[in-house]
Amino acid sequence: MKIGLLIYGSLDTVTGGYIYDKRMVAHLVSQGDQVEIISLPWRNYPHHLLDNFSATLRARLLNLEVDLLIQDELCHPSLFMINSQLRGKVKYPIIALVHHLRSSEKHPWWARWLYRRIEKAYLNTVDGYICNSQTTLSTVDSFTTHLPPNVVAYPGGDRLGDPISEAEIRRRALRGGPLRVVFLGSITRRKQAHVVVRASSSLPIELTLIGSQDAEPKYARRVLKMISGLPEAASARILDPLNADELRGVLAKQDILVLPSTYEGFGIVYLEGMAFGLPAVGTTHGAASETIRHGENGLLIQPGDSAALANHLKELAENRQRLLEMSLAALRTYQSGPTWDQMGRSVHAFLHELRMQFES
Repeated sequence: MKIGLLIYGSLDTVTGGYIYDKRMVAHLVSQGDQVEIISLPWRNYPHHLLDNFSATLRARLLNLEVDLLIQDELCHPSLFMINSQLRGKVKYPIIALVHHLRSSEKHPWWARWLYRRIEKAYLNTVDGYICNSQTTLSTVDSFTTHLPPNVVAYPGGDRLGDPISEAEIRRRALRGGPLRVVFLGSITRRKQAHVVVRASSSLPIELTLIGSQDAEPKYARRVLKMISGLPEAASARILDPLNADELRGVLAKQDILVLPSTYEGFGIVYLEGMAFGLPAVGTTHGAASETIRHGENGLLIQPGDSAALANHLKELAENRQRLLEMSLAALRTYQSGPTWDQMGRSVHAFLHELRMQFES
């Protein structure tokens, strides 16, 4: 089967959504499918809306020779009108690959209102959904008048290789010294790096933030300024995105992973960190609770609650036996969690079944 995948930019972009897309493509190709990437340039939201008036883009999609077209839902502003114009004129079904909805993020009320209207219009132009979590599917369902065929294909946590041993986790948790905390994600407002830095300001911890500073440079500079103002007892550093081997080396030395995003459609890094026995801290908004069980393998806080985060980190720094229990529970969660191969098989089976239904 020949499949099209429409995305913004490059499939090599290092974020959770693009990692998912890339893994999905690799699995489909390994099963004998052909995948054609249709890339649209990254621009701002208003300029993406103008794509709907592009005769070139419309003609390209009308003449696309594929059996099925997957559209990353991130591209919804470029497609919500064009998709309607394709109805009845193309021979392929259109599937939305939804990592999370833009309108689920924290925005001013007027912006969320706009995003919600446009995403609702887009989601009602497609023939099916691939969602990365049950939370995402439930949110999508609330936008649609009739839920078409769909699959929840959870991301895997095994991108970085085999997990570390329980013995290594025990030695690390009980070694003493400063609590080692890692933040893994782009340095953006949604990921809330400043909340982690603020929580660290009164604690003797070693904080490592790993992520790109390019998406929101002004915000990244704010975080750097906060780090430079930390007291001597709290140390922090920012590293650019690392390759898999480098990241594995850093994560193996940490005690806990903190990513208190305002919203996550799944949060691949929570599961990846658990392969290294790292309890994960996420928030109560979004799908973090599908991986993190509060007080067992990690912690859930309200978005923006740096005081609660500081209290949790202080408790774990002082109670290493508690840290060990949560670390071992995190490893067990990883071991029983989804793999990328399972994700690929779920998507592959869904696409082929949907294509057969479309042809009948």
